[in-house]
Amino acid sequence: MELSKYIACLCEGTAEEVIINILLDNDKLIFNRSQLIEETPLRCRDAKTFETRHLRKGFTDQISIIRILDSRREKFNLSKAYQHKIDVINVITAPEIEMLVILAENKYTEYKSSHKKPSDFCTQNLQYRHVKSRDFVQDYFQDADKLIAAIREYKRVSNIPHGEYSLADLLK
Repeated sequence: MELSKYIACLCEGTAEEVIINILLDNDKLIFNRSQLIEETPLRCRDAKTFETRHLRKGFTDQISIIRILDSRREKFNLSKAYQHKIDVINVITAPEIEMLVILAENKYTEYKSSHKKPSDFCTQNLQYRHVKSRDFVQDYFQDADKLIAAIREYKRVSNIPHGEYSLADLLK
């Protein structure tokens, strides 16, 4: 994955934002805060909103937009004025970011046989009531090595389509 000088890392939800911040704080990604627009991951899913808030600031260089999301179908259509200077990279966390908790708990086999959504499995089977909350994710993955191990295990057990990126592809 080749990135531009300027990067916008757009996170779908709180858990994704916290995970990217943990990895940034521990210098585990192929980019760092100084390369990021606003020097932090952004919570913005809509292309038009992103254009209004960030692209109209007069960037003359190419920008890589890294979108961290769980949907393969969610479109990000930039207006023609920006398409030539933006490279959009989708990093898919399907089915859900909670898979990282399941893998960190070594409960993947149990999860697969449960036929539940990852968030339901975390709530019902692992008794993690607030698995999507900022505080839970920060506390649970305060050890960046635990997070990285879960990300790598996710890539190993997942059936990632050819040409699709996962969080593991952002690791150094």
